[in-house]
Amino acid sequence: MKSPLECKYLYGLIGYPLVHSFSRDFFNQKFLAEGIDAQYINFEIEDVGLLMEIIAEYPNLNGLNVTAPYKEAVIPYLDSLDDDAREVGAVNVIRLIREEKTGRLLELRGYNSDVGGFDKTLDDVLTPERDRAMVLGTGGAAKAVTAALQSRGVEVQLVSRRKLEHTVVYEEITRAMVASHKLIVNATPLGKYPDDDLCPDFPYRFLTSEHLCYDLIYNPEVTLFMRKAASFGAQTKNGIEMLLLQAFDSYAIWNGLL
Repeated sequence: MKSPLECKYLYGLIGYPLVHSFSRDFFNQKFLAEGIDAQYINFEIEDVGLLMEIIAEYPNLNGLNVTAPYKEAVIPYLDSLDDDAREVGAVNVIRLIREEKTGRLLELRGYNSDVGGFDKTLDDVLTPERDRAMVLGTGGAAKAVTAALQSRGVEVQLVSRRKLEHTVVYEEITRAMVASHKLIVNATPLGKYPDDDLCPDFPYRFLTSEHLCYDLIYNPEVTLFMRKAASFGAQTKNGIEMLLLQAFDSYAIWNGLL
């Protein structure tokens, strides 16, 4: 296999920690199957400021995905944002726009494919009864989910461990609140491999068969959040469909198609 610097195109993921990367496996299999002279590698960095060192070290770098905890912190390093990223205040895709002949970097542009990816999964999720949702978390993923839901006319209640403006804390959630919010979305990293014995401190006992509990986590396929929800009769869904959809959009963005 070629070294990353020997490939015509290089893509990658920045975040910390990066214990498991769906994106690396997905894209490298895609490049191999389609005969594309490209590689996708993980950049596990403890400081988002190291982004600029990565860009300087790899002149063939053309695109990046961004994951926790840098979806918001990366914005000051970018030259421009697309509409979704600007509205949400979070970035999960970076396109490195280069001069075609010389490869000189012209612009770092940030996008948010989480909004569109999540939105495309909602057709089979939303029902007339699910016109209100609780979104657990307040980070970049929660902001993307909120934007997608609100664009569909769904009223959103944010839930956080800390009391913030326009949020409730888990201890404040009542049976009546759960009854009136038939869609519950876990947009926190709690339960993600290898910490799959964790889950949000949600009052699962208030759930019913009318609820859908949607976990953005895809590894493990069935999270503790989903298992607890199902034990009280709720329907469940994981994040693999959203992940695939946003991966497709990432590649389209890097190639100037979106």
